[in-house]
Amino acid sequence: MVSYFLRRLLLVPLTFIIITFMVYAVFRLTPGGPIERAEMMLQQAQSSEGGGGVAAGLGEQSGLTKEQKEKLLKHFHLDRSIPIGYLIWLGLWPDAQKDDSFSGILEGDFGKSYRYNDPVISTITSKFPVSIYFGLIGYLASWVVCIPLGIFKALKHRSMFDTVTSFIVFLGYSIPGFVAALLLLLFFATDNFGMNWFPLGDFRSENWDKMWAAGNIWWCIKDQVAHTIIPLIGYMLASFAAMTILMKNSLLDNLGADYVRTAFAKGLPERRVIFLHALRNSLIPICVGIGNAIGLIFAGSFLIEKTCNIDGMGLLGYTSLLERDYPILLGLLAFGVMLRLVGNILSDIILALVDPRVRFQ
Repeated sequence: MVSYFLRRLLLVPLTFIIITFMVYAVFRLTPGGPIERAEMMLQQAQSSEGGGGVAAGLGEQSGLTKEQKEKLLKHFHLDRSIPIGYLIWLGLWPDAQKDDSFSGILEGDFGKSYRYNDPVISTITSKFPVSIYFGLIGYLASWVVCIPLGIFKALKHRSMFDTVTSFIVFLGYSIPGFVAALLLLLFFATDNFGMNWFPLGDFRSENWDKMWAAGNIWWCIKDQVAHTIIPLIGYMLASFAAMTILMKNSLLDNLGADYVRTAFAKGLPERRVIFLHALRNSLIPICVGIGNAIGLIFAGSFLIEKTCNIDGMGLLGYTSLLERDYPILLGLLAFGVMLRLVGNILSDIILALVDPRVRFQ
């Protein structure tokens, strides 16, 4: 089994190169980029000075000169072919550092953002706490709610409790998370219905740091919880139905297995058979998904973050896509691909640990 995982690890660099090269080529072939953004910023600056309206009225178009465009193309390595540009991005092209200080992602240099004009790595890592906070709490909350609910649905199969909870589960599954968050904000965060219980958005209040520094810890905890509840519900809806039904069906299958009937025939207590034997085997399909959930925890959800005005990884990727901020997008891609590849291997390791029947050869 060790040799199997070593081969899987050796395939990670090849898979990473194939995926990132394909996406890099798509980005290079897609219209837009730093030239268009520079021209847009220049036009906005001219418009704010009062000259944009006059120029538009006279039918003139202001923009970058040919020399400036060529300089920008050379600076961002867009004057090179796609394969060479990709090798420069990796840091494997020998003359890539002649024009600037970019050394490539293999040395930890992801370049600078077109939009923020800051290093990509610092821009992305600054969003990690927010996405990890909501992603991790949402995933743990899904376990706390869905696992017990799935167990009781299996034990009360075809009862009134099972019917009512199934209706609630599929109702939640049919409502997108960002729509649920929007409705909750409308009902419980505005004065329209007289229930202004929660804030309209943001990760926390503006004066949170000052209150924390002043020692008002209890106020900070209440403020953080108030800003967490509505986005957390939106995050949970994505996996609420799937995890609940998976837990129920897995436990029902194991309750009908031969080893469970044999355990009952030997006179073992019902609680011991269900919660020690059947439940342990029923958790295997859910435990396998822990590795794949790592990428989801870091990725965030741009729809929920946009709805709740949360500045996380999802919103960063969404705005970078609209702005054609390729360094940020490629940096997010590199992080996402590595997390998914490592997560897949971790899922196989967890499967081999929790299920003794599985032996990878």
